[in-house]
Amino acid sequence: MVRKAWISAVSHYVPDKVLTNFDLEKMVDTNDEWIRTRTGIKERRILDPGLATSDMAAEAVKKLCMQRNIDPMDIEVIIVATVTPDMFFPSTGNLVQEKSGSKNAWSFDVAAACSGFLYALSIGTQYIRAGTHNKVVVVGSDKMSAITNYRDRNTCVLFGDAAGAVLLEPTEDDDKGIIDSMLFSDGSGADYLKMKAGGSLHPASLETITSDWHFIYQDGKTVFKFAVQKMADVSVDILEKNGYQGSDLNMFIPHQANQRIIDGAVKRLGIDYDKVMINIERYGNTTAATIPLALSEAYQQGRVEKGGLILFATFGGGFTWGSSLVKWGLEKPTT
Repeated sequence: MVRKAWISAVSHYVPDKVLTNFDLEKMVDTNDEWIRTRTGIKERRILDPGLATSDMAAEAVKKLCMQRNIDPMDIEVIIVATVTPDMFFPSTGNLVQEKSGSKNAWSFDVAAACSGFLYALSIGTQYIRAGTHNKVVVVGSDKMSAITNYRDRNTCVLFGDAAGAVLLEPTEDDDKGIIDSMLFSDGSGADYLKMKAGGSLHPASLETITSDWHFIYQDGKTVFKFAVQKMADVSVDILEKNGYQGSDLNMFIPHQANQRIIDGAVKRLGIDYDKVMINIERYGNTTAATIPLALSEAYQQGRVEKGGLILFATFGGGFTWGSSLVKWGLEKPTT
């Protein structure tokens, strides 16, 4: 039998503080109708000052262990996907290891912007398949409010803070597991979605700070055009590669960046919206957290069937994009 990886638990954490469109109306020249019609977002969550990406991720890991009824000490690897690390080093994964009590785990970060979770999921899957590890935690966590310029009406309406996590374990059961992943990147898109300063090219200085180079920069039109095409293409491609079509899906969970981008992918797949998990209206774009957050909520709502086929699709700055195909292995949660 072939050893595969399956998702044996899923969890998420969102901060309590809510930032609505009406709150943003008081901060920048925008309005609720403009934001909703162009993005689908009504509100987003904001993490309190003094707390960081690792704090949200650690809470998600603790919930994961409670759901699976395991000790955090049983975790062997923690992979954190993020573009908002607490600091350059040590890695956010190291901080999550400490804060979650997973003292036996080794850990590291993956930076692939909004595609980070699927990149990390693919990496974690390889550790399980290779037989070197039996309990791998994959986390997507971002405190986007820390790098959002709330004077820029084009970007401040888009982003929020959250974390989501999955536990990967081995299985030989053909009725569950990670089936396949397709991942891509194109560095020629680097200039269209980035944070200009803070790294080795432009270290922090008075000039970079006064120029707002430590916040998100996005060329919205270019990113939108790229995202609509690539997320739709990769969704269709992974299904065709594995002998499926849209009608075979139990659930489609796309990256939650913009409702119109999701609409484009759904149209290409030819599926009904009752098979699509959308929560962008409540959380906005939480970057690496969007897919595990949406998966966790879909699971809690009883929308994913045991043995059902789930498709993840994403795109992000870099440019990065990708998809993963999963056969779900968990029973619906008991109420």
